[in-house]
Amino acid sequence: MNAPLASAPATVAAAAPVTLPLLPRPAQEEFAAALEHGAYMPLAQFGVIDATGDDAASFLHGQLTNDTLHLDAANARLAGYCSAKGRLLASFLSWRSGGTIRLLVSKDLQAAVQKRLSMFVLRAKAKLADATGETAVVGLAGDVRKALSGVFDALPDGVHVKVDGPAGSLIRVPDALGRLRYLWVGPKAEVEARLALFDGKLTRASAAVWDWLDIRAGEPRITQPVVEQFVPQMVNFDVLGGVNFRKGCYPGQEVVARSQYRGTIKRRTSLANVAGELATVTPGAELFHSDDPGQPCGMVVNAASAPEGGVDVLIEVKLTALEAGSVHLGAADGPLLTLLALPYTLPTEV
Repeated sequence: MNAPLASAPATVAAAAPVTLPLLPRPAQEEFAAALEHGAYMPLAQFGVIDATGDDAASFLHGQLTNDTLHLDAANARLAGYCSAKGRLLASFLSWRSGGTIRLLVSKDLQAAVQKRLSMFVLRAKAKLADATGETAVVGLAGDVRKALSGVFDALPDGVHVKVDGPAGSLIRVPDALGRLRYLWVGPKAEVEARLALFDGKLTRASAAVWDWLDIRAGEPRITQPVVEQFVPQMVNFDVLGGVNFRKGCYPGQEVVARSQYRGTIKRRTSLANVAGELATVTPGAELFHSDDPGQPCGMVVNAASAPEGGVDVLIEVKLTALEAGSVHLGAADGPLLTLLALPYTLPTEV
């Protein structure tokens, strides 16, 4: 199994601390466009790592939680990158673009994750490069298919299905509140030249709307404040298809497999809303249960301003804390979390 080198940084966060900017609350019209009509959102919160070379697929296959060796040109896959203790250092959406495997990652982790992965390349014929500067990432949500048909000859017909064109790759990602969603990732000049085609057809909205849609889709994203806090199952990556339990070894694989097969998954990610503003509801904030105020019962994974008010959050929490009583932000007498239904079903833990 791949073990961290002695000289590897203790955590990804320690290697290169970067902070994502706090996005202001979007206007109601921006939320409405994504839900009622169609919207596109340039997404500066993502970074892109390109892996190239004859051994790129096999190298990543030995590092990530999902199968990259058999990743074909028509699909994308979620994947995690774990420490030796099975804790997530990063989460990715991965796909092939020609001879390159692309990794879409939270921008505050891109440089540190790339540096750490590069330490393990050794004699493999693989090279990792930062493609963030020359790549544009755009999210689209709602009734956007007609507008997209002016850019791509075909549209993906299923979740994590991908099509390619001169302007890059178009990937369908999980729906949010019943609305279609796509990620368009391509050369910055090609993408920006075509965005004008959306004028009069789609509304340009804040990237914060996309963060909210990701939360309502129940898809967690690892960012700097929560690095090394969760094994993949704690953020539902086993349910979302981000872990392949039949593939070979990767860092932390024994811990992840043991959690899966020995019934030790006692914490999961749930969806909730809490009163307040984004500045006070942040990833990494601790949660407390009304019946056990002395110790935290969970943590905020992701947070985004909600159109109905307050902040929608994905929270990692003890399953027993959801059975009775109430969960609060920051302290047992802090703001109350109102639990919401995830758009998918979690397995019954034993």
